[in-house]
Amino acid sequence: MPLPVILILDIGKTNKKVLLFDKQYQLVYETSEQLNETTDEDGFPCEDVEALTAWVKESFQNIKNNKRFEITAVNVSAYGASLVHLNYQHQPFLPLYNYLKPYDEDLSKQFYNTYGGKEKITKETASPVLGHLNSGMQLYWLKYKKPEQYAQISYSLHLPQYISFVLCGAQYSDITSIGCHTNLWNFRESDYHNWVYQEGIDKKLAPVISCTEVAGIINDNIPAGCGLHDSSAALIPYFNSFNEPFILLSTGTWSISINPFNHSMLTSEELRQDCLSYLSYQGDVVKAARLFAGYEHEQQVKRIAAHYNTSDEYYKTMLYNASICNNLHRVQPQEIMEGSSAMVGQSPFGKRNLHDFETCEVAYHQLILDIIKQQVQSTKLVMNGKPVRKIFVDGGFSKNEVYMHLLAAAFPHIEVYSAKVAQASALGAAIAIRRAWNDEPLPDDLIIVKRYQPTYDIVL
Repeated sequence: MPLPVILILDIGKTNKKVLLFDKQYQLVYETSEQLNETTDEDGFPCEDVEALTAWVKESFQNIKNNKRFEITAVNVSAYGASLVHLNYQHQPFLPLYNYLKPYDEDLSKQFYNTYGGKEKITKETASPVLGHLNSGMQLYWLKYKKPEQYAQISYSLHLPQYISFVLCGAQYSDITSIGCHTNLWNFRESDYHNWVYQEGIDKKLAPVISCTEVAGIINDNIPAGCGLHDSSAALIPYFNSFNEPFILLSTGTWSISINPFNHSMLTSEELRQDCLSYLSYQGDVVKAARLFAGYEHEQQVKRIAAHYNTSDEYYKTMLYNASICNNLHRVQPQEIMEGSSAMVGQSPFGKRNLHDFETCEVAYHQLILDIIKQQVQSTKLVMNGKPVRKIFVDGGFSKNEVYMHLLAAAFPHIEVYSAKVAQASALGAAIAIRRAWNDEPLPDDLIIVKRYQPTYDIVL
């Protein structure tokens, strides 16, 4: 008998994955592929929408033909801030523009001057000024810079919804994509922002469907979800495993502090310090703060390795040493950085003289102390007086013993855990539409956690 599974297509900027989960949400199959990029009409690199579409169809068919499995449902998690523009024949006809493509400065000024200024719009839409990374601004750009092509658009689908459309033919919008720094959504009014209606851009956006509902049926018998923005999807296993207020600290190139229980509107100061809000799969406001900690760590690790003539991987086996931290505090008090530079700029370590540290181990502990000092500031921005019982750290820093011990020391009255979830975004997409394919209860071990006790003699 074939094994009943849900097929999840997890579309990252680099890796495109096919994942299968059984009814106990165990990952039973995984493949990954990297597709070559193409360029848009200006020569800027972008996703090859034709190659991606072919890969989606081929991947589905390969699993459909695999006699080991029976596909009982399909869903998608994919990166955001990216739109696929369909013509009236329901075919993509424009490039899948890269959200890193430089935005026309004059057009940006025109937009913000027309609609009340940057501070007003960023607060109402919870969207820092990010150019094409505000996906609604891409439609504004097309309307004014490429009006002939804009007129040919029937619907512009965010990438997760486009992948779903390729499989089931349904054209929808989803709140997790609309509500993530797109400039499209007015968080106070819980509706598209007024500028979207004034420009007529709402007519280019497909109807909104709940991402817990079935969007369409494949081959007359396989329910398909409409897809989710991967950041929102990754929160779903946590929502379904923990009821007490928590913060998820998602670490990679960026360290993003996410508070699903803070529904307050962003202030101007929070926006200045790189906070943003987005919408959960249940439509609730989720406040988040970004810190460029992973990138800073990577750069300073290389600097330390070069100075001490060691491998760039030296830190991966390094153990936490509380006495080193005590000595560092005694020798040089840890300065507190203030302002937005603490959120997105270099840590204090970038200005430190490596000759001041006897060993590579001491230098690395100082680096993490400096990063944690910034992390505390960043994470506190999303606490906003709300009681938080737990902090879960996933991603790269969750495996770093020095980082985890110092984070626990920085928040001695909050339980700090490293968390491990197998393919969190894909798992979240599977859980989102579980009513359509799985009537079994969610298992208790979706997330594997390890608690780090605070070292009370370290004061940050």
